[in-house]
Amino acid sequence: MKRNVVAWAALVVSTAALVSSRGVTRPVPAAPRMPAESQRTARALSDAFVSVADFVKPSVVQISVQRKLGGTSRLPGGQGRGNPFQGPQGEKDMNDLLREMMKRFNAPGGPDAVPEQEQFGGIARGTGSGFVYDDKGHVLTNNHVVNGAGKITVMFHDGVEASATVVGTDPKSDVAVIKVDNTSYTPLPVGTSGKLRVGELVMAVGSPFGLSQSVTMGIISATERNNLGINESNGIVDTYESFIQTDAPINPGNSGGPLVDMDGRVIGINSAIMTRGGSSSGGNDGVGFAIPIDMASNVADKLIKDGKVNRARIGVAIGPLTPAAARILGIDTKAKGLIVEQVVAGSPADKAGLKPGDVIVRFNHEPIASVHSFRNNVAASDIGKAYPLTYFRDGKEHSTEVVLGSSERVVFDQEKEATKEPEAKVETEKTKINDFGLEVQPLTPDLAKGLGVAGTQGVLISSVKEGSPAEAAGLAPGMVITQVAVKGKKVQDLRDVKAFESIARDSDELLLHVKSSDVRGAYITLSKAKKD
Repeated sequence: MKRNVVAWAALVVSTAALVSSRGVTRPVPAAPRMPAESQRTARALSDAFVSVADFVKPSVVQISVQRKLGGTSRLPGGQGRGNPFQGPQGEKDMNDLLREMMKRFNAPGGPDAVPEQEQFGGIARGTGSGFVYDDKGHVLTNNHVVNGAGKITVMFHDGVEASATVVGTDPKSDVAVIKVDNTSYTPLPVGTSGKLRVGELVMAVGSPFGLSQSVTMGIISATERNNLGINESNGIVDTYESFIQTDAPINPGNSGGPLVDMDGRVIGINSAIMTRGGSSSGGNDGVGFAIPIDMASNVADKLIKDGKVNRARIGVAIGPLTPAAARILGIDTKAKGLIVEQVVAGSPADKAGLKPGDVIVRFNHEPIASVHSFRNNVAASDIGKAYPLTYFRDGKEHSTEVVLGSSERVVFDQEKEATKEPEAKVETEKTKINDFGLEVQPLTPDLAKGLGVAGTQGVLISSVKEGSPAEAAGLAPGMVITQVAVKGKKVQDLRDVKAFESIARDSDELLLHVKSSDVRGAYITLSKAKKD
């Protein structure tokens, strides 16, 4: 009987619980519904991405290259490469570390090239990207994609393959043009990169890791990234860099492919990525660099026309204007411009009346943004054409016109002297400039060439006192002082140690132009040590 009572009690409790639970149960939707307006916006944005991709991809190509290896190939991360953070003299400086982090996109025989057959000799194969540039069969890509290639094959979006020949390359900007016989594919429209804004949506198209017709999205992270030494990492000097930075995922194989805006126009050529020094994959870390299309198309047009690039030159060596330098030169300390460090005799700048110490503030009516942007703008301008130029001298504004010359004709003394034989060594006396904490001596042609500044005239810094103003300003032995100025007086060339000693003795603050094999040329201010 007891068992029946317990059983009935359990049945009652269970039934009550079931009824109670059924009374409070509510249906739950599988997912919350988005507002109709949000859904329409999301669909419209998705459709826009699809439209751009559909428009761009038929003009993007995959480039396969073969290159005969002539000797030992160093495999990335393998034996022979060594510790990327250790140099022959010990730890590398930050610029060296930055360059180690820069990775090219699978350039044949370059730092990312992996031989498919043998480590010694054989054939190296690489894959890059490019896009149809015009209706004559020209394809635009990177120099490092096709440099040294023995055989180039272009594969179009529909799988059709064609052999290509090199029309011209420009290692200084890392731009190259190749050509195929097939001209039935639509050129990609060229946009403009001069007015890009940080935050704009962009799309990268190419063949990362050989996966053709891959599309990624991102934004413009920054513009005018220069002085990165990306081209210099391949042993190229006198480079032209002004990269667009983007976080659109780009990887090995994307090199040479287009970076496009939301109208499907090319605004850059994917060229390099930054990756962690210890990464074995060399993959994307969200920092990629593209050559601005304004620069790339200017170079490409010259390559197509002449097979080479002959850039324009004014004939000046320039450096940035600092507030301290502006104060000494009698200019508003907030002014932006460039100090003329040297004027080539007989050059367009010389004929236009420019002199060392002048401060250039506008070229072709455009304000000066930086040394690199000015240099790039001049180089891309027309040889033989007159351009307006505004500068300051002795605190007063002046205007002139400069007729640009060819870089093949406007040559600096350093470039001429670099090929001359060094003279016999001559012992020279050293002079201490005590209040500023440095010691100088005459600079002979032999010393100049040995220091990597052949053709330079000035006085050589032989030693710098520890804890002195000279050390604090960054001066070091081996640097050459080429010019000096004090407040209220013009910048003057410096070739005599005694003259420098006299100027320094009577001045509390100096504006010095210094250069070395590591310093291309810069103005610094030096203040006399205070005495207790």
